[in-house]
Amino acid sequence: MSTPEFIRKIRATAGHQLLLLPGVTALVFDDRGRVLLGRRADTGGWSVIGGIPEPGEQPAVTAVREVYEETAVHCVVERVVLVEMLEPVTYPNGDVCQFQDITFRCRATGGEARVNDHESLDVAWFETDRLPRLPPFALRRIRQALEDEPTWFAPA
Repeated sequence: MSTPEFIRKIRATAGHQLLLLPGVTALVFDDRGRVLLGRRADTGGWSVIGGIPEPGEQPAVTAVREVYEETAVHCVVERVVLVEMLEPVTYPNGDVCQFQDITFRCRATGGEARVNDHESLDVAWFETDRLPRLPPFALRRIRQALEDEPTWFAPA
């Protein structure tokens, strides 16, 4: 995920201190039940699609935009899967962020899956029982998106 310009401006005055930021994860499924994944340029690993909303942008709009920007796949949001505050992350440059993630289940409506930006090395559809190595963050979200359950929230 590249850093949006508005966050670069905040960092210019905030330094490396903790920033609480919104984040969106989009789990896109096709009509065969496969999930769309991208292999990240920064880590080389496979992961789910996601990003940061632009100021004033609704989270569901962010999900659709990020999917297209990263994969060239068009999609529609079907439902919220979970809302979760993630643990703080410290990046190699010393920046500290904590993301409040909203994960959406999405349905592909068109386009050919391909690398569509500089953030991905590869993009592909995967059967949910034949996933590549994924971080626990991604596996848990895929599992929850496959269940017909209400939105998951961390206990208060």
